[in-house]
Amino acid sequence: MGEHSSREIRLKRRPIGMPVDSDFELVEVVLSDPAPGEILVRNLYMSVDPYMRGRMIERKSYVEPFEVGSVLYGGAVGRVIASVHDGFAPGDHVLSMNGWREDYISDGTGLQKVDGTMAPLSSYLGALGMPGLTAYVGLLDIGNPQPGQTVFVSGAAGAVGSLVCQIAKLKGCNVVGSAGTPEKQQWLTEEAGVDVALNYKTVENLRRTLVEACPNGIDIYFDNVGGEHLEAALWRMNDHGRIIACGSISTYNATESPPGPTNLFQVVTKRLMWKGFIVTDHYDRFPDFARDMSAWIAAGKIRHPETVHDGIESAPQAFMGLFRGDNLGKMLVRLSPDDG
Repeated sequence: MGEHSSREIRLKRRPIGMPVDSDFELVEVVLSDPAPGEILVRNLYMSVDPYMRGRMIERKSYVEPFEVGSVLYGGAVGRVIASVHDGFAPGDHVLSMNGWREDYISDGTGLQKVDGTMAPLSSYLGALGMPGLTAYVGLLDIGNPQPGQTVFVSGAAGAVGSLVCQIAKLKGCNVVGSAGTPEKQQWLTEEAGVDVALNYKTVENLRRTLVEACPNGIDIYFDNVGGEHLEAALWRMNDHGRIIACGSISTYNATESPPGPTNLFQVVTKRLMWKGFIVTDHYDRFPDFARDMSAWIAAGKIRHPETVHDGIESAPQAFMGLFRGDNLGKMLVRLSPDDG
């Protein structure tokens, strides 16, 4: 094959507040042929996820921060186009954390083969991947939903929230979801089967709106947003309710520490369970998740919309779009056609 060029996105500087284009840099690199024990992979899809914003800050957290001047990382699914490795053959599809680049050389470490004939390759970054497992573990293992209970989901039309809503309905719950556009409200009620879909951008008082939307209170709150949503939910939680702390996207671009909810004592008076979790701690649940989610999708019981941008150069805008609420379901970047 010889040397060939590829492109990648590097972190040019650490964002302050909402990221902007100039925080990122598109760089052309030259890749050599794979050496013995290596493969060359062409990425087909890459994921952008809200957690990546935290990795752009230089601080101690559950995952190492990105380095300024270095290529970014994230979920990607690609096709092996050259191999000098016994475990991989050209045409194999692989899941990796080597996103934000068109091509890469690997010794196979951390790569997982996936079957593109069993499900669309993009779904391994969404409903059948990390967001799906997050929804599954968070709702079922922590929330323990029971038929007839009320589940409130913020960020309900996002990659995780959209799946939480549908799993909760499969478990016989009443589901209330919050999103930011009329189109997302319509999708939640007509496609996801949500009982009540709220547009948090147009309601005058979220606390009062939750009283009307949840006449029997809230038994489980799946929190993807934090901030005002968390405070409003705390007021409406039932005794012994469960709060699943998955994310807090409303605060990720704050330049100063936002004030916390003023009503945290509700946790005590209502004897609430409020638990945070990181999906990477729960990969032991992956076999059960893959079995159940695959069956639900095959039976038409789970819908998993995607919002897709094209080309590596569009990756920063796709990422920033997460914080504008541009995505319905999973936000992806298509890097190359799977032309075999």
